[in-house]
Amino acid sequence: MVKSKRLALATLFGVLIFVSKIPLVTPLDKAVIVVQALLLPLGYLVMGRLGATYVSVVGGLLSAILRPALSPFTLLFALIYGLLTDGFCILFKVRSSQLSTLRLTVSMGISTTLIGLISYYTTVYVFTLLPRNPVVELVILVSGTLCGLVGGYVAAKIWRKYLSNVVARI
Repeated sequence: MVKSKRLALATLFGVLIFVSKIPLVTPLDKAVIVVQALLLPLGYLVMGRLGATYVSVVGGLLSAILRPALSPFTLLFALIYGLLTDGFCILFKVRSSQLSTLRLTVSMGISTTLIGLISYYTTVYVFTLLPRNPVVELVILVSGTLCGLVGGYVAAKIWRKYLSNVVARI
């Protein structure tokens, strides 16, 4: 029963990612990803290893419905973002029992910056699905990095204040 409740909570995080993307158009949804940057580390903290990947893939599967022509990219980038988040959380030794706000914030800042650069480079330079725009590049880099840092910081605060107690009970 414990695992199913954690899985349900992580699935809810994935659904919230999907809902947050509905009003945004591509490529703006790549620059304003604070909701993802908040919910992926919480998925990691709730489920442990591959928790962020699970949350990200759920959000990616649902988001692929919105843009069927780009669904392979949506799924691929969602998977990579989740793996980057899990990977950097593991690399920086982020632990739910002794959470370091700095480690979680840095993990999300790096993960978010990398996925922004990877997805933009792939869609603009590799597949030329979008025209090159230096202003958009700068916006994605700066706002993506800031969203990652803010998301990681807020996730640590939410974990400490609310979720660590809830997850400990389930």
